[in-house]
Amino acid sequence: MRIALPLIVLAATAGATAAVAQQRHDSNAPLNFDAGHIELQDKQGRAILSGGVKVVQAEMTLTASKMTIAYSGQALNGASPQASRIDASGNVVVTRPDQTARGAYGVYDINRRTVIMLGGVTLTQGGNTVSGSRLTINLDTGKAVIDGGSGAVGGTPGTTSSSGGRVTGTFTVPKRNDSK
Repeated sequence: MRIALPLIVLAATAGATAAVAQQRHDSNAPLNFDAGHIELQDKQGRAILSGGVKVVQAEMTLTASKMTIAYSGQALNGASPQASRIDASGNVVVTRPDQTARGAYGVYDINRRTVIMLGGVTLTQGGNTVSGSRLTINLDTGKAVIDGGSGAVGGTPGTTSSSGGRVTGTFTVPKRNDSK
């Protein structure tokens, strides 16, 4: 089962429903990070961050136990390396305005401007929640696609599973005045 959602917040305002769309993400903004430890592997073009990692880019925040940032160029020779991808594992959380996604693993492809999350994924926006095994967010269009999938994800069987291969969720509805 697959469900595609526009990333919007529905809100009841004086009997009318208003939709507020997520704005386009600025993937050209700098990546600011905070971690307990960093290991630069300059020849391989990657930085491995661990220990409660937090990466902030514009209005988006990624947190995880561990992240690997792939980059081109060399950081140690005074050049300015260009990040192209972030792989995250361990309690991955992606936060954008009015929206939070959680999963076991995540990949932020900076060049493609997509975030893919795997393993017991939950997307929450306002009072709406959708869960599945895989979430793909297009940061240009704001479209989110959640797949059901089945079975364990990753190398440790039984640690992360979907809800029987189904996408599940809850959507809020506007309150009505049912007076007669």
